[in-house]
Amino acid sequence: MRYSLISRFRGTLLGASLGGSLASGSRIQSQNYLDFGRMAVLGIQSLISLGRLDLDDWIARQQQESLHLAETDVISTNIILATVPVALFCHDNPIKLRENLLNVLKLWEYDPVVQDGTLAVGYAIALALTEKLDALTLIPQTISFLQETPTSIPKKLLRVQNLLEQGAGLERAQAEFAGREKLSNTIAMAFYCFLGTLEDFRLAVLRATHNGDSKVQDSTRLIAESTGAITGALSGAHNSTAGIPLNWRVLLLQKDSPASELTSFSQMLKLADALVAVWSGLYYDIRLNPKELTDEGCAMSTVAPLSVYAAPRVIRSR
Repeated sequence: MRYSLISRFRGTLLGASLGGSLASGSRIQSQNYLDFGRMAVLGIQSLISLGRLDLDDWIARQQQESLHLAETDVISTNIILATVPVALFCHDNPIKLRENLLNVLKLWEYDPVVQDGTLAVGYAIALALTEKLDALTLIPQTISFLQETPTSIPKKLLRVQNLLEQGAGLERAQAEFAGREKLSNTIAMAFYCFLGTLEDFRLAVLRATHNGDSKVQDSTRLIAESTGAITGALSGAHNSTAGIPLNWRVLLLQKDSPASELTSFSQMLKLADALVAVWSGLYYDIRLNPKELTDEGCAMSTVAPLSVYAAPRVIRSR
């Protein structure tokens, strides 16, 4: 493989965090990032704990953390980003990927645009993780994955492909996707920035978060955060942590706050490692399944914690 799977998992989560935070300038931990981070971490923790998608467990964890989302374009983007852990966990099986992405969306009230955005981003991440992502075929493949839909996302993705084939610059693309349909335009711009600079994470994110007016309105800044976060997730999955500038990674780690452990970058990276281990079959925490150690139906509470490792070349895809 060009990059290790664990590096791509890390790159996806770190990329989303970076893309969202860079657009907010000095506000490295904006509320938009915090909401995404909290939802994503809770989702990862659930997948690690149970080894599968369990909506009831996701709901319980969100209720415990008092995560209640209102319907706005920015929140809709956060919903798309919150499904990224599912895309990571199911990346090797397109059928399960689609099924589980649609299932996890049941946690929130959403419209067809959110659904298509979730499927498009999740599928692109899955192709990157399996090293099947081709810039020339990604958009047609993504549209096929969306299946028949009433939204404008397929048309806008085709427009993205046309702009890239024409060598259109950033300003032209921004003008093209500056209409009222903010969420679908955000998805389109993210794909444009990602595919336009496929091998350059830094440039992709900088283009996604660029705005020539330093005195932009808060709504414009939030859109830039959303575009940057999605672009960062896509580019991070493709380029892994190896493609993320070291000084950016160091900056984020320095910005970590002990008071916000649930959304800290270092915490998210640790969870990414554990998620890879659970997906691969390497990770097993006997404390999560104590009933499996029984003596005539009674749990053996005196058994010491076990570490389980797989033999070489026997780890299989889920």
